[in-house]
Amino acid sequence: MTILATRLDTGGDEYADHRAVMLEKLDALAVEHAKALAGGGPRYVDRHRARGKLTARERIELLVDQDSPFLELSPLAAWGSDHPVGASLVTGIGVIEGTECVITANDPTVRGGSSNPWTLRKALRANEIALHNRLPLVNLVESGGADLPSQKEIFIPGGALFRDLTRLSAAGIPTIAVVFGNSTAGGAYVPGMSDHTVLVRERAKVFLGGPPLVKMATGEEADEERLGGADMHARTSGLADHVAEDEPDACRIARRIVHRLHWRREGPRPDIAAAPPKYDEEELLGIVPGDLRVPFDPREVIARLVDGSDFDEFKPLYGPSLATGWATLHGYPVGILANAQGVLFSAESQKAAQFIQLANQRDIPLVFLHNTTGYMVGESYEQGGIIKHGAMMINAVSNSRVPHLSVLMGASYGAGHYGMCGRAYEPRFLFAWPSAKSAVMGPQQLAGVLSIVARQSAAAKGTPYDEDADAAIRAMVEQQIEAESLPAFLSGRLYDDGVIDPRDTRTVLGMCLSAVHSGPVEGARGYGVFRM
Repeated sequence: MTILATRLDTGGDEYADHRAVMLEKLDALAVEHAKALAGGGPRYVDRHRARGKLTARERIELLVDQDSPFLELSPLAAWGSDHPVGASLVTGIGVIEGTECVITANDPTVRGGSSNPWTLRKALRANEIALHNRLPLVNLVESGGADLPSQKEIFIPGGALFRDLTRLSAAGIPTIAVVFGNSTAGGAYVPGMSDHTVLVRERAKVFLGGPPLVKMATGEEADEERLGGADMHARTSGLADHVAEDEPDACRIARRIVHRLHWRREGPRPDIAAAPPKYDEEELLGIVPGDLRVPFDPREVIARLVDGSDFDEFKPLYGPSLATGWATLHGYPVGILANAQGVLFSAESQKAAQFIQLANQRDIPLVFLHNTTGYMVGESYEQGGIIKHGAMMINAVSNSRVPHLSVLMGASYGAGHYGMCGRAYEPRFLFAWPSAKSAVMGPQQLAGVLSIVARQSAAAKGTPYDEDADAAIRAMVEQQIEAESLPAFLSGRLYDDGVIDPRDTRTVLGMCLSAVHSGPVEGARGYGVFRM
């Protein structure tokens, strides 16, 4: 056994300071999450319930197995935009009749569940997760369609929603639509293109054009039931496979549909007998410093995530700024890459490339734990080949085919973000801690670079340099980059799948590993050209 030892002094002032900062960030995060949970606010939630309807999360709770976990994804979508936090859509992974499914639910308390540009991005991300991990997709539908003032940002890319439903079905991945209320205009194609449909009697309304549009277009007088009611679609159009008496009945029918899928996952389930870490997950709160320029040992994190804190480190003496090694997590074999001192040098890059290739040979998923300021710069490092060695690592990540899971713990700057499998490199899942920051570079460095360029420009022109203006611009740039580096800002733009409490990391990674093993886990057998 190779049990990781810990040097974390949980009784020391440093640990207490780190923990206090993390708890403060978690409190601020809870305030933002509460905005998503509130939906359209008390007035609209009360009005919704007065109509005898359940909220989006109440519908999900009825749908999933009792006391089973639900991994909500992108809860901060649209944060910092003109649209409500959460983007009027709840998405996540839940267990229905023992089968892991991707679940989406329109929130009709927010502008009638209409879709804004962030709703679309969030829905497309959910579809992507279902496709890549071979998870059945269940859509709980109640939407007025596109948010018309935003139509220019929705109409063209929005067609991908319907494309995805057909591609999922063609790939043999079941799609289920449960319609609780309006599903109009383009939204009518969600049940229209799903494998299985459930409509709630006297509540579901599925039509391309409602009575006013029909009147304007054709002069015909028609009511909503005759145009798109559940009974009409069950008896006449054939769109409805099942008619539910009410919302609980609709969830019951949807559960029976999933049961009758007899879905067979391609990989194992989590090992319920897997040994927990030797160290308390609570201690994860005190590891990351409030100042990310201060390094920390990622092995302290690994020791509180993996089964039995058992970690076989690969090349521990070579490229020590990147810890790599093998472990299991909830019984699943994983390869872990974790930044130690922040900077990636040539040795770290080469070690990472070899390690990623080994994981692909063995069909072992990779977990990336980010705390990097990027690849090292400077004359000796450029001459030593940092570009080609960094490119080697990025090549390995780009062409790796085993599932990747990324967690941003601290800094994730520059090309280091790419080499550690940032969002553009399509990790199956990517989460951030409240302590994380990500940008081209740190705020002080970026502001300093702009200042140097401005000074050089002034010198070249022979004009005096305004030091007061320089100080003001630097302060403004630092403030801007700091704000744009924060987890809520990045999560609001769906650059991650959620900001999580560090104490939940083992559980979240376990659920993600279980999800990826619903489909095949196979590594790449060939790579592009590595520049040696």
